[in-house]
Amino acid sequence: MGSALMTFVDRMDSPAPDTFRIFLRESCGFVLEALGKPSSNVPFIMPKRVADTDAFKQIEEHIGSGPYMFVKDQFKPGDKAVYVKNPKYVPRKEAPSGTAGGKHVYVDRVEWNLALRDGQAQVNALQKGEVDIIESVPFELYETVKKDPNAFLPKYATVNLQYMARFNHLHKPFNDEKVRRAVLAAFSQEPFLRAQVGVKELYKSCPSMFTCGTPYGSPFGSDIQSKSNMKKAQELLKTSGYDGTPIVLMKPTDLVTISKLPDVAAQLLRQAGFKVDLQAMDWQTLVGRRAKKDPIDKGGWHMFLTAWQGHDIWNPIANPTMDTRGEASGWFGWGKDDKILALRAEFMRSTDEAQKKKLAEQIQARAFEIGTHVPLGEFQTPMAARKNISGFFITNGNLYWNLKKN
Repeated sequence: MGSALMTFVDRMDSPAPDTFRIFLRESCGFVLEALGKPSSNVPFIMPKRVADTDAFKQIEEHIGSGPYMFVKDQFKPGDKAVYVKNPKYVPRKEAPSGTAGGKHVYVDRVEWNLALRDGQAQVNALQKGEVDIIESVPFELYETVKKDPNAFLPKYATVNLQYMARFNHLHKPFNDEKVRRAVLAAFSQEPFLRAQVGVKELYKSCPSMFTCGTPYGSPFGSDIQSKSNMKKAQELLKTSGYDGTPIVLMKPTDLVTISKLPDVAAQLLRQAGFKVDLQAMDWQTLVGRRAKKDPIDKGGWHMFLTAWQGHDIWNPIANPTMDTRGEASGWFGWGKDDKILALRAEFMRSTDEAQKKKLAEQIQARAFEIGTHVPLGEFQTPMAARKNISGFFITNGNLYWNLKKN
């Protein structure tokens, strides 16, 4: 959203140490949303000397103004990260509200155990009192933690995450929207959710490309996926002119949160009539490869699957798949569609909520029509804590202010 906002910005200045101003060239309907976005890629304020660091050089000076301070000399990559209470921080005199409100700190130190990666080992450590919180409980151990008398599963989020399959629009056969629509029809959400999550109370189908339960979540235009079936997918593929090109589908072997999704995708693609080349690799390799636009025979790819925080895809500006500028797009896949761009430009400039909802529905309908990507349903990632930890509140992730250890 920041890059979109900057297309409206004429200039910025700071007339006083505690003030900054943004001057816009024209009306912009999402300034507060861009500045207040609570998930990844948030705007950070930093000293000018730090902000002036070369974009290709790692920032080495860690300065914050929040309730905790990062202890740089105790940081061990892959082992632990330590934060201590900031004695100079003065919180607002109010209750916490998401990432806003009062950030009161009641513990002196928070230590992140980065070495404890195995899910069963994490649960064992929680049960023994060796750790106080597990950031994300593996789905297969959810019932174990749920039954433990010394642990509980705090509710900390009301917005779900969403799984997604992303096409590479540059190379055949997915440079043809008719072929992409066949995939939309084949990819029923339930098989993905059942295989990857498995715990019924932690997942649900969502016929929207924008997070369900948020202002723009809607089933509008989703029939190609939400009301389709495999027979329809097979018919669409037959009439698409698909020439039998094997689909290079990338599968991460070391990211358990999404590792089962490609297997389901491969099975459904084959049932629809596609040939599939399922290629296994570690996540870091996949991340590097998906950024490449190379032809398939030179290391390119056709599809990968991932997961998004709900706040990252909840509207047409934040959702990166709606940036349909082709190879100039800011995210992998490089879809191109002028109609979506025009509707998105209207959405950016609108300040009327009713109009924005209508525009979001039109954008989504067009995205389903051309197959920008495939939404694969929503899920929750449960957090676990020992019962002597209190103070959890509704937010978008794991935040460690307001917590008390008794």
